[in-house]
Amino acid sequence: MFDLNRIDFEKVIGIVKDAAQIFRDDTAAGHVTTKGLSDYVTEVDTAVQKQITKELSLLYPDIQMMGEEKDNSTIDFSRPAWILDPVDGTTNLIHRFPGSCISLGLSCGCEIIAGIVYDPYRDELFFARKGSGASLNGVPIHVRSSATLSQSLISTGTSPYYHEYSDRVFFDMKNVFLRAQDIRRIGSAAIELCYIACGRMDAFFEMMLKPWDFAAGHIILQEAGGRITTYEGAPLSPERASSIVATNALIHDELLKVLQLPMEG
Repeated sequence: MFDLNRIDFEKVIGIVKDAAQIFRDDTAAGHVTTKGLSDYVTEVDTAVQKQITKELSLLYPDIQMMGEEKDNSTIDFSRPAWILDPVDGTTNLIHRFPGSCISLGLSCGCEIIAGIVYDPYRDELFFARKGSGASLNGVPIHVRSSATLSQSLISTGTSPYYHEYSDRVFFDMKNVFLRAQDIRRIGSAAIELCYIACGRMDAFFEMMLKPWDFAAGHIILQEAGGRITTYEGAPLSPERASSIVATNALIHDELLKVLQLPMEG
């Protein structure tokens, strides 16, 4: 059993906040490489990952590092591993749209046991560790008590790397929109999960997210009283990409039913 008490989270949070200063480098944000369809990396992504990896490796050399901008094929998920997205919302960063963050989770035995999400634009630090609740800038947070989709504000993603799913994505979006108060699209899954955790929204869904997109937000949402699963209602794993449904728990089953509706024709 991994001892969370051995982690000095004040130091880890300091490392994340220090790295976030790189977000202010407009020149680095403008140096863009295309990895795939709608999938970009900037010098901010690589610099943030390099800095955080270096600092965490010095503090905890025995903990593995899983990062968006590296080869993760040797990660052993039975052992502790940091799961880092250096810039969640890279497309937003490229366009200077203030909807990006650093997302850092900690897993052990395929379970997420701690998470940090830092939004440098709003200076908002979301944090949770297993069994200790979730907080925003040190103040405890909890999900909203909306009991039905009709009372709920829902966020979604368009799965931009997977255009082959676009018919299903917008079919689902329309069906949810017709049953909810309204829909939002921020462009950072980590932020959207945290917004459910602190009561700004009630749910989020998106197809085919990578583990670094949802790892930190996963534990933050759970510790705030929410629920997060696959579209089939199964638990998530940091080992693989997954379509995710995240809610305040109260509307979870209702939203799952909508997302499982068959497409016409």
